[in-house]
Amino acid sequence: MAQVPEYIPGLAGIPAARTSICYIDGSAGKLQYRGFPIEVLSERCSYEEVAYLLVFGHLPSASQLEEFRNQLVSERGLKFRIIDLLKTLPESGHPMDALTAAVAAMGMFYKGDHIADPEFRRLSVIRLIAKLPTIVTAWHRIRRGDDPIKPSHELGHAANFLYMLEGEVPTRLAERVFDVALILHAEHSMNASTFTARVTGSTLTDPYAVVASAIGSLAGPLHGGANEQVLTMLERIDDRSPHAVRSWAEDRLARKDKVMGFGHRVYKVKDPRATILQGLATKLFKKFGSTPDYDLAVELEGQMADLVGNKGIYPNVDFYSGIVYQKLGIPMDLFTPIFAISRVAGWLAHLLEQLEGNRIFRPSQIWVGETDRAFVPIEERA
Repeated sequence: MAQVPEYIPGLAGIPAARTSICYIDGSAGKLQYRGFPIEVLSERCSYEEVAYLLVFGHLPSASQLEEFRNQLVSERGLKFRIIDLLKTLPESGHPMDALTAAVAAMGMFYKGDHIADPEFRRLSVIRLIAKLPTIVTAWHRIRRGDDPIKPSHELGHAANFLYMLEGEVPTRLAERVFDVALILHAEHSMNASTFTARVTGSTLTDPYAVVASAIGSLAGPLHGGANEQVLTMLERIDDRSPHAVRSWAEDRLARKDKVMGFGHRVYKVKDPRATILQGLATKLFKKFGSTPDYDLAVELEGQMADLVGNKGIYPNVDFYSGIVYQKLGIPMDLFTPIFAISRVAGWLAHLLEQLEGNRIFRPSQIWVGETDRAFVPIEERA
């Protein structure tokens, strides 16, 4: 009898690709894009520069970055039929569903051979990075009965998104905070949505279908929606005194309920992205005033460190990102679409890497059912 292979739920720890895009050392709290520490990139780069690094494999020169930015600006607009499509969707629908529908439809407007044509691959990358923010803001305005705001040709990637939400140019601080938030979410190795992108890409379907499938994966509450749940969780804690917060955390842990924003499959120390986001929040609140939720979050982090820090359970990127977005005036149900706006650069980098020596994914399975069963005619079945 053949030996039954070991079953690993969720493929945990099973290598699925060779990559040079993202390096993570969860024990040391290291996150690097193309070998550059996230702390350096978030301090010294713009999102456009980081997106270029992820997709093309190297930091751009000044002229390359200018050309890349100009190409992104030129592709920010949407086909009017994409706008018409968004207008047909129910106003009560989640923005992630609207984003999935619009990105999938984009493939019908931009046909080409991304397998053999490098220029089409490049254009697809530019279009997807440039247009996702426009789709999200257009849908947000359409669902409440307002006309979409046309993209700016003067603003950077981060500032343009904030501008298209309400028509107001953001402050330099707000722009920079949001820009860094995009950098922090741009890539994170073989997570569920990235794996989805690589599996879909391995079939050689077009880049728009690849990104649409990744967005669908990201939409799940176990992946992209956690920062929304963090804010909901914090809002439900009525007594915010240290003693009450500790009692609340002890009760959740005793019942084995998840404390949203804590713990990570990879990190056994505090997520480096959470540390950077907390620093951004501090700068934001120093200028615009703090929020009760942030004060509560800091208290909860301290209590959780005392209770489960020895188990390697610390804040992840979702714990502070929603608090930052909320202070920027961004509606809660746009938090996960913003994740997609950022992560699309990482998905595209993985697609391009997958196409190098591509082999379609075809994992095996472990049979646990019956075999060679006798068929019973319908009139004889109990």
